[in-house]
Amino acid sequence: MLRDITFAHPQFFWLLLLLPLAGVWYVFKRKRQTASLKISSLKGFKVSTSFWARLRPFLFALRLLALAALITALARPQTTEVSTKTKTNKGIDIVMVIDVSSSMLARDLKPNRLSALKQVASEFVNDRPNDRIGLVVYAGESYTKMPITSDKRVVQNALRDIRFDGVIEDGTAIGMGLATAVNRLKESKAKGKVIILLTDGVNNSGFIQPRTASELAAEFGVKTYTIGLGTNGNAYAPVALNPDGSFRYGLRDVEIDEALLKEIAKQTGGQYFRATNNKKLEEIYEEINKLEKTEVEEFKYTNYEEKFRPLVWLAGILIVFELLLKATVYRSFV
Repeated sequence: MLRDITFAHPQFFWLLLLLPLAGVWYVFKRKRQTASLKISSLKGFKVSTSFWARLRPFLFALRLLALAALITALARPQTTEVSTKTKTNKGIDIVMVIDVSSSMLARDLKPNRLSALKQVASEFVNDRPNDRIGLVVYAGESYTKMPITSDKRVVQNALRDIRFDGVIEDGTAIGMGLATAVNRLKESKAKGKVIILLTDGVNNSGFIQPRTASELAAEFGVKTYTIGLGTNGNAYAPVALNPDGSFRYGLRDVEIDEALLKEIAKQTGGQYFRATNNKKLEEIYEEINKLEKTEVEEFKYTNYEEKFRPLVWLAGILIVFELLLKATVYRSFV
């Protein structure tokens, strides 16, 4: 409980240093506060000190406690409750375009390209609390996995559900994926419209050419960041199907049309990145997260609750108690 209390004027605690000095002064002055009688000998007198006389210093202790309570009250103990309210000035609509072709099961990233991407993309979604996000997946064709929404829980569920399941034709239709994303963003009223397009191959499917799709993106003011995913050289990837329907893995050349991806990024005002391992992929999404900032205005409301009143009451009670003892039990000693 005490950890929640702060003091508005802690400088008053310096006054507490006077209390030990007052105690020293009381010890030296104590003998002068009682009458004394000098006689030649105490023989024949029974020397005893009453119980109340021994407790007489208790009066001064009460006064010191009262002063300590008043000094603490002057320091103004209080509890502080801070509430915040945020207002988004410039929201961004983001569509992540994800390649789900069979080559995304290659194991040059751990455990494979698609799983590594989903993990990094999930963290990216969590880092964009004030933006709307949608998902488009593509292989030989494309479709919208999740329309643009501000509900991050729904986006995360859709992201976890992405897998290569053979529902759509295998292949790499970059133009189709990009065009589908542009179609989702063209009517957006957001201040910023962004596409993050990821692929691990070259465009070999679809009836919309990537350059045509990038022209559409530029026309509608959609910035496109492109990511080429895959190590340099060869990767352990699916090469055929086994009789039971599972994939047979083998070494395959990593082919990424970097020239095309750079051209798309340049034409739309974005950037091209190459991710050759898990760490590099994380760094790329962190970089995009920094490049696309959403302006947020934060309002803070602070409520102070004063706690000095009980201390003032305590000091008053101690002083009254001291005066009562002086007027009754210790009346003959003062």
